Amino acid sequence: MRSKQKILDATLGLIAESGFEGVTIAAVARAAGVTRQTVYSIFTTREDVISEAMVGLIVEVLGGIREKADQAETPTEFIVETIVAARNLIRREPVLNSLLRSGNANPLFDADMMDRALPVVRQFLDGYVERNPGFDSGQFDGIDGVIVRVGLSVILFDDPSIHEDDGLRHYLERWLIPVLPFARP
Repeated sequence: MRSKQKILDATLGLIAESGFEGVTIAAVARAAGVTRQTVYSIFTTREDVISEAMVGLIVEVLGGIREKADQAETPTEFIVETIVAARNLIRREPVLNSLLRSGNANPLFDADMMDRALPVVRQFLDGYVERNPGFDSGQFDGIDGVIVRVGLSVILFDDPSIHEDDGLRHYLERWLIPVLPFARP
């Protein structure tokens, strides 16, 4: 296995095991079986290692989310199923589950988090538009921020009324339909 992939795999293992606080260049090098110099020759900073490792995982996870969301028949169902599937995957995936633990190194709590999340959500929404050419993509304008905020809230602030998928669907439909321009009668 190439050093870069060993480093990325080791980084994900450390995140799953001890959260973002457990990721240091020395710990990554030790877990990957390479020297610190090797890590630095491939990645400039600790944040670069974490970012690349997380992006690779997220791309993989998005495929699973898209598979579930693509079964939706309407744009509203697509958004609801996207959030439901995302929450389920985050709960099951140890690395993503570590995002639910707070801490200074958690990227969910960075000031730049929205800047990183919005293009990912927009790309996901654009995928829906590509598969449904009759849908006016302008109807999704401004919705990406709502999806990020609502998605994060249901992931981070779970309660009994939304713990099960059907409860979450009901909650999302109740609160999203009034704000989604394409969902109103």
